[in-house]
Amino acid sequence: MGAAGFTCSKICLCALNILYVMVSLLLVGIAVWGMWFGLVSSFQVVGGVVGVGVFLFLVAVAGLIGAMKHHQVLLFFYMIVLFMVFIVQFSVSSACLAVNREQQEELLEVGWNNSQSTQRDVEKSLNCCGFREVDNNHTCEAVCFPNHACVPCAEKIQEHAGEALRFAGGIGLFFSFTEVVGVWLAYHYRNQKDPRANPSAFL
Repeated sequence: MGAAGFTCSKICLCALNILYVMVSLLLVGIAVWGMWFGLVSSFQVVGGVVGVGVFLFLVAVAGLIGAMKHHQVLLFFYMIVLFMVFIVQFSVSSACLAVNREQQEELLEVGWNNSQSTQRDVEKSLNCCGFREVDNNHTCEAVCFPNHACVPCAEKIQEHAGEALRFAGGIGLFFSFTEVVGVWLAYHYRNQKDPRANPSAFL
């Protein structure tokens, strides 16, 4: 019975961390793909996504090694880091779901004013110019600009912002609860005795 419980905890923890490894590689791949094909030219955005992906990959690898070797120290730090990630991710996800339209507009305008490369990407992809009004005296990447048929980007961004925030918040909440499961599994598995080891040893 003890051997079955130990093996089950080990397999579940390994499977969860393999899922995290796949998600981290997906994040890095999407960021690099977007940069390579010119969908995103902002180095800060790409760097941020790659950074999150690499961090998640390192945490997942630490959890995977800790689970495979039943390493007490690695499992302890894995639990601490994963719990801290849960707190941050749960807070951010809840904030995404709670943001109202006025707050969305303020956040979007701050983001718009802080990055010229993001402005160019948005103008090119959404075929719009300016944030709240079109200024024909400034250059614009949109196809509609030479014909003076552009609309402000705020209108088009707002159409997608609410849906994007709800999607990001929902995905974030889902993964935050998997992190709670990961912390519980690591704690439970860490306190189990390896049936293959010396029965008097706690490893």
